Amino acid sequence: MLRAAVDLVLPPLCAGCGAGGAPLCAGCAAPLSGPARPHAPVPRPAGLPPVWAAGRYQGGVRAALIAYKERNRRDLTPVLAAGLAVAVRAAAAGAATAIPGAATVGAAAAVRPGRAGSTGRPRLVLVPVPSRRRAARRRGGDHVLRLARAAAAGLGGTVLVCPALRPAGALADAAGLSAAQRRASRVGALAVHGAYTKWAADRAGMLTVVVVDDLVTTGATLAEAGRALAAAGVRCHAGAVVAATVRNHPGGPVSVDGQDLWGLF
Repeated sequence: MLRAAVDLVLPPLCAGCGAGGAPLCAGCAAPLSGPARPHAPVPRPAGLPPVWAAGRYQGGVRAALIAYKERNRRDLTPVLAAGLAVAVRAAAAGAATAIPGAATVGAAAAVRPGRAGSTGRPRLVLVPVPSRRRAARRRGGDHVLRLARAAAAGLGGTVLVCPALRPAGALADAAGLSAAQRRASRVGALAVHGAYTKWAADRAGMLTVVVVDDLVTTGATLAEAGRALAAAGVRCHAGAVVAATVRNHPGGPVSVDGQDLWGLF
């Protein structure tokens, strides 16, 4: 409530450079406008789908994501969701060539295919990586789910958001772990909600499924999301994120600016 009251009196400040007038100024937001680029972590986790990122996790983009997640800057939702939508478009276009009968549909139709089953073309579904319950409570809700819904609204058509994934049990403390140890710690960390199991079985084969997240580093979380969906009978065709880290971590401990990455998710 206090932030809302302050925003009524003072103009928003750019989360990237501090300039007044917008939550993220045009210069800081420019890296999210595309084109999206594929991100291939080294080493690549087993089962990781093709991943597309709108921008790099640096500069104003990095500052905006941290402000959005850790300082509850919800006014950044539209610009970050627009970046996610850029990545989703690229992911959907790439996935179209991997789906039987969809190679000639094209990127636009892959994003706006009409009713599933009406043309035999797949329907685009965004599956957000879930936040830990404690993190969601601290942030006033699931921040990736919020971005996914805003991105879907911007894409238009019949894009669906399906929060089918949930954390499964306690997660090991990832601080100080190597990339390989982090990948191992994520195996079994996610599962499909029981309520979505029948939905997944009924709709499998008619969906273009894109797992979405805000940030990708080692790819372990997106790979685990794909594994959990596959266990429920759903193929994950691609991943889409707002930003990808610019560093690869072939062996050593993984962190971004000294922060434990799983704590950001």
